[in-house]
Amino acid sequence: METLSPQLQTLKDTLADQGVKYALASFVDIHGMCKAKAVPIAHLGQMMHGSELFTGAALDGVPQEVSDEEVAAHPDPNSMTILPWNPEFAWFASDLYLKGKPFDACCRGILKTVLAQAAEMGFMFNLGIETEFFILKESEDGRVHPVSDRDILAKPCYDLQGLLDNYAWVDEIVESMNRLGWDVYSFDHEDGNGQFETDFAYCDALKMADRLTFFRLMVKEIARKYGYFATFMPKPFANRTGSGAHYNMSLADLETGENLFVDPDDARRCGLSSLGYQFIAGVLRHASAICAVIAPTVNSYKRLVARGSMSGFTWAPVYVCYGNNNRTNMLRIPLGGGRVECRAADISTNLYLGAAMILAAGLEGIREGLDPGEPHTENMYNYSLEELNAKGIKMLPRTLGEAIEAFAADPLSKAVMGPLMYDAYVNFKTQEWQEYHNHVSDWEIQRYLKFF
Repeated sequence: METLSPQLQTLKDTLADQGVKYALASFVDIHGMCKAKAVPIAHLGQMMHGSELFTGAALDGVPQEVSDEEVAAHPDPNSMTILPWNPEFAWFASDLYLKGKPFDACCRGILKTVLAQAAEMGFMFNLGIETEFFILKESEDGRVHPVSDRDILAKPCYDLQGLLDNYAWVDEIVESMNRLGWDVYSFDHEDGNGQFETDFAYCDALKMADRLTFFRLMVKEIARKYGYFATFMPKPFANRTGSGAHYNMSLADLETGENLFVDPDDARRCGLSSLGYQFIAGVLRHASAICAVIAPTVNSYKRLVARGSMSGFTWAPVYVCYGNNNRTNMLRIPLGGGRVECRAADISTNLYLGAAMILAAGLEGIREGLDPGEPHTENMYNYSLEELNAKGIKMLPRTLGEAIEAFAADPLSKAVMGPLMYDAYVNFKTQEWQEYHNHVSDWEIQRYLKFF
């Protein structure tokens, strides 16, 4: 029988009273995907003190050799989440340790380091994520389709019929989120057939990163219960809108909780404070490097195009600029002000790393008192490339290859990630781009095989 502190004993008793049999010491790989070991509740105390070891070399982007000592997962008791679809398990987000010290390449630890820098400046980083995803079914011939046979509109955004046809699984996801205390305030059918979005309350960035990590696991498992599958691929269909994960960001006073981005007397009439504009300027300065982390896959850049969906514009930004309540900018200040929305991020993002990069850039803008210039209120998609060049507006990276080059060249990247994760990220993503670049696609076969 293990001897526990009063706090751990209370936690163990609470879990046992709720019927929990196993605890999950969970962390993420470079993709932000959950990895874990399951531990019987009888051994909860050992797990909370780092008993569960993992061979980093067995995972994507965990920079270890096979001969290296294993990393240990140290669960955060404040992150405890009972699985709504299987309440015999309790999930804990964990920090990785190596030889008794925080592991330099732990994604969660990287975010915590930047959050500590913000705290030294008196700031708390609040973050809300708009979660877009597809739920699909697979036919016997291997093709995938929306769950509802009526989900065939050319412009399906906000389609009530499509939403109601999917009510059973949507309701289970929303009910699960609310039981976890996430406070869902809306959900809808999005702009792609089979695509949906949930919107829930913002919170501090570490908690939100834990929640998004868990959310993707939960949605996949609930969809599977109904015989469907969920995908968080950014752009699964060439002619449909991709799935974003818009970062809605603000800084709050660490002591009072007051939103420091609010200014109703803003001379630029966006409702944003000078601190918020400085934050924006820092993000714009490092936008290309940030893009490699908030849009981290080859497929991400099929979403970051101005046009390409049957309903018209893709709603994804392609230019490094900001504006008011205008969805054609990378950074948008929604109606009412007080927050900044980054629209370039997609749902495949590893939020621990993405939030760390974008926060660090924003803090740099504040430290240096940068100014982003005047907001763009016009439709940025309507400008020609020549007109954009004349205005000094740059494009976001057009491929993962371009994004990784920008990431590798920007000193902010190594400063945020640390040398170990910086090298691992550059090497892993460079290899991903090279493998894609060397792949001969169906498009090439159809276009060239019998042509030449």
